[in-house]
Amino acid sequence: MKQEKIEVSNFKDVLSEKYLAYALSTITSRSLPDVRDGLKPVHRRLLWAMHLLKLDPDSNFKKCARVVGDVIGKYHPHGDVAVYDAMVRLAQEFSVRYPLVDGQGNFGSIDGDNAAAMRYTEARLTEVASFMIQDIGDNTVDFRPTYDNQDEEPVVLPAYFPNLLANGSEGIAVGMATSIPPHNVEEICDALLHILKKPSATTVELVAFIQGPDFPTGGTIIESKESIINSYETGRGSFRLRAKWNQEELSHNQYQVIITEIPYQVQKSRLLEKIAEQLENKKLALVGNIRDESAENIRIVIEPKNRNVDPEILMESLFRSCDLEIKYSLNLNALDKSGMPRVMPLADVLNAFLEHRKEVLVRKSNYRLDKIATRLEILGGLLVVYLNLDEVIRIIREEDEPAEVMMKKFKLNKNQVEAILNTRLRSLRKLEEMEIRRENHELLKEKSELETLLADEKLIKKEIAAGIKTIRDTFSKKTKLGKRRSEIINKSILTNVISIDAFIEKEPVTIALSELGWIRAFKGHAVDTTQIKYKEGDNEKFIIKAQTTDKILIFTTNGKFYTIVADKIPGGKGFGDPIRLIVELGENEEILSAELFDETVKFLVASNKGKGFVVQAADVMAQTKQGKQILNIGVNEKAIKMQKVTGTHIACLGDNRSMLVFKMIEIPTMKRGQGVALQKFKDGNLSDFQIFNLEEGLKWANGNKNFTLQQKDLTPWMALRAAKGKTAPQGLPRNNKFNG
Repeated sequence: MKQEKIEVSNFKDVLSEKYLAYALSTITSRSLPDVRDGLKPVHRRLLWAMHLLKLDPDSNFKKCARVVGDVIGKYHPHGDVAVYDAMVRLAQEFSVRYPLVDGQGNFGSIDGDNAAAMRYTEARLTEVASFMIQDIGDNTVDFRPTYDNQDEEPVVLPAYFPNLLANGSEGIAVGMATSIPPHNVEEICDALLHILKKPSATTVELVAFIQGPDFPTGGTIIESKESIINSYETGRGSFRLRAKWNQEELSHNQYQVIITEIPYQVQKSRLLEKIAEQLENKKLALVGNIRDESAENIRIVIEPKNRNVDPEILMESLFRSCDLEIKYSLNLNALDKSGMPRVMPLADVLNAFLEHRKEVLVRKSNYRLDKIATRLEILGGLLVVYLNLDEVIRIIREEDEPAEVMMKKFKLNKNQVEAILNTRLRSLRKLEEMEIRRENHELLKEKSELETLLADEKLIKKEIAAGIKTIRDTFSKKTKLGKRRSEIINKSILTNVISIDAFIEKEPVTIALSELGWIRAFKGHAVDTTQIKYKEGDNEKFIIKAQTTDKILIFTTNGKFYTIVADKIPGGKGFGDPIRLIVELGENEEILSAELFDETVKFLVASNKGKGFVVQAADVMAQTKQGKQILNIGVNEKAIKMQKVTGTHIACLGDNRSMLVFKMIEIPTMKRGQGVALQKFKDGNLSDFQIFNLEEGLKWANGNKNFTLQQKDLTPWMALRAAKGKTAPQGLPRNNKFNG
């Protein structure tokens, strides 16, 4: 029996090695585009396979299943669904600014409908794709073996078309991602031509040509000039994209808003569902009705609640509550010529394309020179035939080895002799001799021109510029495909001009939170809280009277703050919903306090280790369900209390019955952290604290009795912050809480 060799390796080392290999594969072979042709491998393989199938723009369509079969069989050993999805996207006019695939059949819709199965749809290349693959047979790019070494595929396409910026790209790799919006190709070409004239062009100069993205679905980009320049300068940023709308006047001074373009990658059906859901839940106080009248063009009708509603305010409410406004990220991360991923400024992307165009031009010219040299060699041999026709015929007829005799007699090489021997008798006419001499003259002229071109950098730039101008003229803004679709408005939006609260119907509610974490809201403030029923074993924890526009701050033992909008709290039927459905509390996390948000308020937060600090209410607002960590908690430590800062002094009480009183101004205001020591303990922890006005004295409750320690009586416990304190006065509860 053959004994297997077992190699022992450290698991961490093996995992690191394998994960690194996976990460590199994801980055270079799946997720990031090449800066030169703007394509990922699957898209490049699709275009190459369609080119080999001769699916040119002027040819007949072929079934998509045939194309997908070739791609996964020869070049891309992955699932057919993934390849077909990539192909479908390249054909969707609402997904790709300049489609690379011309589809025939059902290729999906902007509503989110899926394309028909690949056996029903047909495709061929577009004119844009033909520019991408032009001259690929002239040794313009390198080829590499396919995954099974049975064939070859291009490493990159010649790409006469600036595809990366024109069509954009999106992808998520391991540890990095890319997000490049589409742009207008005429603007890109103008910027490229400017760089050819001025290689040191700044981003400010380039943005004079490339105004900003140009999305397939149009829309309005609202971003300041400074923000756009900064995004292109660093390669990172974002663009605010809004739906395009207009006001349509009706009779009796009524009007309605017509949305004609929606943001890029937003599905119309889901957008309408979201708006309808908010309308049903009374989240859109200014909207009366919504309906979809779209056919080939988008037409979404929004009716105001009444004719007195300002259309600008109406649309602002929709922009802030649904995907009629999105932020499209810019992350110009692509693979450079060496295959390394890099976030590039706009100038680097344009220069990389021009460098690629130069390399393609040089390789194409050298390839043509080689072909000319070979042809001139053959023509030189054929001219010998016409100069020595009788002798050549004699040698062919009489000699046993005519090739060797001719090579020796006329000083020809093997290729020339082979061409002579393959010449037909009918070609030995005077007319053919004249044609050969003409061809020889033209080739010599072309050779001279190519050699002059390769030797002159200015001529190379001129040739590249001519190619770019061809692209610009073919897809200019005067054409249907090249016309700019996204309008750009260079201004900043003041997000605090209109509060989102203005778009929620303001109604009084009473919020009940139980000890076991069940929350519900009752309409109005005239609620008899004694009649509120809780689950068996559960009791009241907090009762808060608020408005539907209010925000509730929740503070927990983990030192986190959570924010809940009152109108999102479920109604008072039943026992409510677990608060964990609204915010993501940790397994052992308990709620300590619940307060209405007021940006003018300050809170004191502290842990059982006797540390704490003051924080502004505006700094604790959480934007996500995960909450916001404010008080940093260590091992065996937890937050014990949050209290509004409404007094001049603070009394700290330890679980060892020691009490300390000091001024509130001794506690710093911070945004987050562990804080400072409030009271020192040799054996014990902080159990509670109470903020009070010294003039009014320290008050607490013990059972049914209320106690007050006046200013003159507090002297024994008065000290500086972080002192140990002294034994607490009589009357304090046994549980070491001021309101025990």
